[in-house]
Amino acid sequence: MAVVGVGQTKHVAARHDVSLAGLVREAAVRALADAELTWADVDAVVIGKAPDFFEGVMMPELYLADALGAVGKPMLRVHTAGSVGGSTALVAANLVAARVHRTVLTLAFEKQSESNAMWGLSLPVPFQQPLLAGAGGFFAPHVRAYMRRTGAPDTVGSLVAYKDRRNALKNPYAHLHEHDITLEKVQASPMLWDPIRYSETCPSSDGACAMVLTDRAGAARSPRPAAWVHGGAMRSEPTLFAGKDFVSPQAGKDCAADVYRQAGITDPRREIDAVEMYVPFSWYEPMWLENLGFAQEGEGWKLTEAGVTELGGDLPVNPSGGVLSTNPIGASGMIRFAEAALQVRGLAGEHQVPDARRAMGHAYGGGSQFFAMWLVGSERPGG
Repeated sequence: MAVVGVGQTKHVAARHDVSLAGLVREAAVRALADAELTWADVDAVVIGKAPDFFEGVMMPELYLADALGAVGKPMLRVHTAGSVGGSTALVAANLVAARVHRTVLTLAFEKQSESNAMWGLSLPVPFQQPLLAGAGGFFAPHVRAYMRRTGAPDTVGSLVAYKDRRNALKNPYAHLHEHDITLEKVQASPMLWDPIRYSETCPSSDGACAMVLTDRAGAARSPRPAAWVHGGAMRSEPTLFAGKDFVSPQAGKDCAADVYRQAGITDPRREIDAVEMYVPFSWYEPMWLENLGFAQEGEGWKLTEAGVTELGGDLPVNPSGGVLSTNPIGASGMIRFAEAALQVRGLAGEHQVPDARRAMGHAYGGGSQFFAMWLVGSERPGG
């Protein structure tokens, strides 16, 4: 199966000009236009978003069916916390692979301006320890553990943020376009959760992302290049258990290993040309480089420091600007998958990685317990 259409909204802090229905339809229309298909060509719709309490609208997929052309068609909602965008794409891909449907529209979204995600993620005692403000308060200790374990200098996080914000300037759909960004400005930004500074965190965005997935026959008819799905997997583990490694969760390792097995990848560092990685806090780039097998344990930060993950490096990571530049939570994972597809289709515009043949999309969510990944390529698997 393959991706033949991708559509995104312009991601911004607040889309006051559209309702939820208007927001999702904007992305869906663009995906169909990219695929040169109509609503009649879609057999089913798979939609995903973060928890309903973020916007305070329960089961929004029910009233969004009309806006997504799903009236009279099967519609499925997926939810796996922050990884939901990736999981949603995989559910859609599996429906096509299993021949349940031939062509599926999949979409994920968030309208964070109608919520307060930080405090929504700050659960009261006894569910979490006190004074844990937002996701950053949860993940900062894990970053500190990574630094102690690897000896990484405290400058690595700012290098990631500086890179991703510069990449975002080449992406017209990215939320943050900081034209005056410098490494010094990143390093001088306020400390929020030690060692995570303000400029090393993701924004709060309104936005949606959609893709059209179809079978081999549909892809063969597509007038534009397709991104063939070579492998995809989901894994999860408990949020807390004895022996859990928050720095490099086992579920992440297992998920990546399954994707590589499906795609026939034996050396991801050499065989994958671009990675769209879920990095909401800058330090997670080196951490995930190790977790996904691109670097040996303790060596991920060295790839970042050496410029390997730059847009012009040997392994570009987040050429789109990543979650650090665009974060409509429910859609953030799907954006990673969609941007990977754009890379191998050669349609990523100014942030295109030259000659990208295989690209990985990665998403994680919750307390690093939900993982979703896929690997897409410019060539059809099996020739």
